[in-house]
Amino acid sequence: MHIPYGRQNISEEDIKAVSEVLQSDFLTQGPVVPNFEAAIAKYCNVNYAFATNSATSALHIACLALDVQPNDRVWTSPVSFVASANCALYCGAQVDFVDIDAKTYNMCPIKLEHKLVQAKKNGLLPKVVIPVHLCGQSCDMQAIHKLSKEYGFAVIEDASHAIGGKYLGKPIGNCEYSHITVFSFHPVKIITTGEGGMALTNDADIGAKMARLRSHGITRDIQSMTKEPDGPWYYEQIELGYNYRMTDMQGALGLSQLKKLDEFIEERHQIADVYNELFRDMNIITPYQDEKNYSSFHLYVVRLGVDQKNITHKDMFIRLRDYGIGVNLHYIPIYRQPYYSKMGYRPSDYPETEKYYSEAITLPIYPGLTASQQKEVVKHFEKPYPVGYQTIF
Repeated sequence: MHIPYGRQNISEEDIKAVSEVLQSDFLTQGPVVPNFEAAIAKYCNVNYAFATNSATSALHIACLALDVQPNDRVWTSPVSFVASANCALYCGAQVDFVDIDAKTYNMCPIKLEHKLVQAKKNGLLPKVVIPVHLCGQSCDMQAIHKLSKEYGFAVIEDASHAIGGKYLGKPIGNCEYSHITVFSFHPVKIITTGEGGMALTNDADIGAKMARLRSHGITRDIQSMTKEPDGPWYYEQIELGYNYRMTDMQGALGLSQLKKLDEFIEERHQIADVYNELFRDMNIITPYQDEKNYSSFHLYVVRLGVDQKNITHKDMFIRLRDYGIGVNLHYIPIYRQPYYSKMGYRPSDYPETEKYYSEAITLPIYPGLTASQQKEVVKHFEKPYPVGYQTIF
């Protein structure tokens, strides 16, 4: 038996939607992607949405749209995929990290404030802060937004995990407390377009810039041009952009998947509830859910209890893998990566992140995961094993 930590859920309806595009006149830059963007914007109650070929691309154009330049400073969470920090490096900016909250594992607003106070004294305030909604649970965006007003930084929500979730009863992605929100549609995410992402905003100027940047910096909007068009064929490249567009095939899959988004989220909550009950009397820390949030439950992360003496974190992880349980660890702190560690980050500056990294294990969660499969996962946590337990292979 092999149980992956996540997998896509593709229906015959999804396949039909993609097939229809393959038989149409447009495989890319047709009508489907704009329809997908409009559907996401409506779902999230936001003004503008711009599809890209990945969330990484969306993060990049988000930073560029906020005018992140060489030697600017961008802060994000160390517990995230490297793309949350790489997007700033693409712009030549300097990256720093804010330690996480002990319960939610998201960027801690208290630690953010302390870091801002010191940065202001040193004249080193960030231009942009990128909070990451880990596992699908929103950061405390009210607190972060309040700090942004006081200290003058822009906010990009990295909501790659969080489409379909809610914060204070409103859909994540509405940008009430941020300039831009980014979603991911990678196959293990809540809904998928194969690869793909989306950047959302309520600001028309930011939106227009992101639209250009994802398509070579080119515009066909007469109002944005430097001169009268030479003819109806005319376009202008007015800045350096990229080919970050999403295809209509991907957009069709996304539109079809979006119809099932709420159903997927509901099933993920049911799976989380089953895990919570199975772990109820065990020395395992299950995911804390803040009352202000309705998580998308992209990931279900547990932590070994502090007095767990029968098996080490590493041995537990290996044991689960050996028995066909596709566990993972989200994430290795970004500052531990060789590319980043040479920049001089000190793990001791992020004690809660280090503690999390020494205890966290991501368990399987995806639509279609059965209760019997969950019991199979959990049973390997139940029996005591001696320290130095040897794997079965």
